[in-house]
Amino acid sequence: MKNIRILYWLSTLIFSFWMLLNAKAYLTNEEAKVLCRHFGFPDYFRVELALAKALGAIVLLIPSIKGALKEWVYAGFTFTVISGSIAHVASGDPLTYLLSAFIALFILFISYHSYHQWADQNA
Repeated sequence: MKNIRILYWLSTLIFSFWMLLNAKAYLTNEEAKVLCRHFGFPDYFRVELALAKALGAIVLLIPSIKGALKEWVYAGFTFTVISGSIAHVASGDPLTYLLSAFIALFILFISYHSYHQWADQNA
């Protein structure tokens, strides 16, 4: 049980920190703004996505939040990472750009599955 809890917190901290940094970049970094324009996204969507990523990361980090809200956050992050991958491919970016998305998705899945293992053991 201790190993599952450590795996959950490690993967969740890594993923959440990654999303918080990504959200900050979407709001403050000119390269991130250019990337969103490259994808054809309107500027308001970049801001909306940054806020959603920050709020989602916070929800994942609050242990007392359980149930449907946490499930929706995991689903939202899954859709976001997959949609970002599609945006890269559709914009003509090289497939190597997808490596970070696959890593993020892998870490997110570890967090999700270890969350459920840990929750099932404590039920």
